[in-house]
Amino acid sequence: MAAPTEETDVKAESGNSGGLQHGLKQRHMTMIALGGVIGAGLFVGSGVVIKSAGPAAVLSFLITGGLVVLVMRMLGEMAVAMPSVGAFYEFARTAWADRPAVGDLAGFLTGWMYWYFWVIVVALEAVAGADLVRYWLPDVPAWIISLVLLVTLTMTNLISVKSFGEFEFWFASIKVAAIVVFLFLGGLYVLGMWPDATASVANLTEHGGFMPNGIVPVLTGAVAATGFYFGAEIVTVAAAETAEPERAVAKATNSVITRVLFFYVGSVLLVVCLVPWNSAAMATPYVSALNAIGIPAAAQIMNAIVLTAVLSALNSGLYASSRMLFALTRRGDAPKALAKVSRNGVPVRAILLGTLFGYVAVVMSYVSPDTVFAFLVNSYGTVAIFVYVSIAISQLRLRARLEKEDPSRLRVKMWCYPYLTWVAIVGMLAIVVAMAFIPEQRTPLLLGVVSLAILLALYGMKSLWRAKPDLAPVMIDSQAFEKS
Repeated sequence: MAAPTEETDVKAESGNSGGLQHGLKQRHMTMIALGGVIGAGLFVGSGVVIKSAGPAAVLSFLITGGLVVLVMRMLGEMAVAMPSVGAFYEFARTAWADRPAVGDLAGFLTGWMYWYFWVIVVALEAVAGADLVRYWLPDVPAWIISLVLLVTLTMTNLISVKSFGEFEFWFASIKVAAIVVFLFLGGLYVLGMWPDATASVANLTEHGGFMPNGIVPVLTGAVAATGFYFGAEIVTVAAAETAEPERAVAKATNSVITRVLFFYVGSVLLVVCLVPWNSAAMATPYVSALNAIGIPAAAQIMNAIVLTAVLSALNSGLYASSRMLFALTRRGDAPKALAKVSRNGVPVRAILLGTLFGYVAVVMSYVSPDTVFAFLVNSYGTVAIFVYVSIAISQLRLRARLEKEDPSRLRVKMWCYPYLTWVAIVGMLAIVVAMAFIPEQRTPLLLGVVSLAILLALYGMKSLWRAKPDLAPVMIDSQAFEKS
């Protein structure tokens, strides 16, 4: 096997994936999709939403989860119709094929916003992972643990895409298994089928009622929960490295649609049934729920599960950021030097750049926690919403073109088009607008807009001196939709 640092030039011909290998299997794709949704946000961040909205936090997760399900269905439709390197980066460009200037800008912003989101996630998860490991190794400096975690998962990504897929498969399997076991045990307890337990859902209405603080915290919680769901879309990026992208994406996106709400809404519902929403124990919701059931060593178990979730997000972040950067090089939106891949089909330079940026951000978390790192943390969530809005607008336009030019490619269709697409767009824009009226969300909104403005400025600078890019879409099969 060739060393992962040995590189070869990338060809830009339509009909191949630019040197990337088809090393991901269906089981990898399914777990990548599910694992992308189940993150540390669910296990830890859900407590913040519950303490604000009360038991009605279930509605917060239901609202946001519904929007994510709609976005995933849109992505499934587009990815099956035109599987490509860069997924929705290419979709954004192709959707505006009749207006190339708009398409160029839309693609540039979508691709770089997505890259920015994931390299910040890499940094955040490296910091979070260090804190979790120090639960067992309190004397080891956090920065050393962050470095070890980053280097380890960088190496798994550098070896091959199959190596990434295997690690993510097992990380995601642990998370999914943990959620399933929690749902099973929690369900038995709530139904009174657990030893010494009495069937009861009293915590749903006691302590002030189901919606103790009114509707506003429920809507605020829906805004906060948006970032918890982000990550399922990685499966459409990974489609370029599967042998049967259309089949793999169709099955993987359907698995997310059928399970995401069950995992999120179901587990949050059990948490608020088991633990009073206004108790101090809600600071660690799942640990407290396991304690309520009587599971021994609950804190140890959940720390290990959350660490797995963090490592999964770190692994996925390195993968997603490198593949999006790889796609950006193909259109002249990033330096061509980053487009080189190893003989194992890995974009080495793109991965290393993401790792380098991530570790610089980790250093900033210690050197400048209140300025540079605070900016990164507070801006990336809003950027994620912007990406989802771009995806929805792309689907709205591409679906109309496909129906006119090649309806046979619509093997997976968005439900109730165009009405549910508009519902998703309006819903996501409503989240952005709502952020302006929620005190704790104003700073993330402002910094997200600042990040967008910086990207617009960079696009303007790029337009002044860029060479004319190869306009042939980078598809992974020669029949891919590329009419303009």
